[in-house]
Amino acid sequence: MSIWWSLHLRREAASVPLARRLLIGTMETAGVDPEISFDLAVALSEACANAVEHAGSGTEYSVTARIDGDQCRIEVADSGPGFPRDRFRHPARPLSPRGQQAEHGRGLFLIEALVDHVHFQNRPGHGTVVSFDKVLKWRDDALLKAS
Repeated sequence: MSIWWSLHLRREAASVPLARRLLIGTMETAGVDPEISFDLAVALSEACANAVEHAGSGTEYSVTARIDGDQCRIEVADSGPGFPRDRFRHPARPLSPRGQQAEHGRGLFLIEALVDHVHFQNRPGHGTVVSFDKVLKWRDDALLKAS
């Protein structure tokens, strides 16, 4: 069995907790371990916050989440300018002169730390897609536990 959903959201701060709550509710209902749900919810929040902040003149962005077997894949797509070419290999900002990570860009490192695989895709003239995957662990009472 699999579950998937897709949202088209306005680029405003209030959309971030909405997407996060929907993901957490879906995971809870399906029986995903709360730690895994939390990691994915934080990663989703960071990706959505980036879309809200950096999507240029676009007024919307989309979120798609899919649970298929023991795998969850989430994609956040916007219509912004994308990552600058020099950052496309690793889009997060470089370290500051003091050796600390710059104020912006930490969310991308956080996403990478919380999930099993992440992919950043520039779509010239059409924005950016951030997609990430994580293997799921299940509670004992899970509805969709992979067999």
